[in-house]
Amino acid sequence: MNTVKHTLTPRIPSPRRRDVVENDAFAAFARRIIRAHGRRVADGDVEALRDLVALSADLDRAITDAVVGLRQFGYSWAEIGARLGISRQAAQQRWGDRP
Repeated sequence: MNTVKHTLTPRIPSPRRRDVVENDAFAAFARRIIRAHGRRVADGDVEALRDLVALSADLDRAITDAVVGLRQFGYSWAEIGARLGISRQAAQQRWGDRP
């Protein structure tokens, strides 16, 4: 009986490009929800005002998480700033001290 030994070569994962899937539609949906919430408060739901303001803080945290993630993924401050319509320096000053 003939035995064949196979050596396993470890597979090193290559960085993969993350495809953007329906981000524009998803962002538009989120904007519609936030505007609807604002209209609900404006129509007399004073109790919901605090929740609406809290969304602002949540959005700031989400933006920070997104920028930190993009930096870890390999995007430069110049690329991030260009997408936001600000300079590389402005982007780095705003989000550069994050882990």
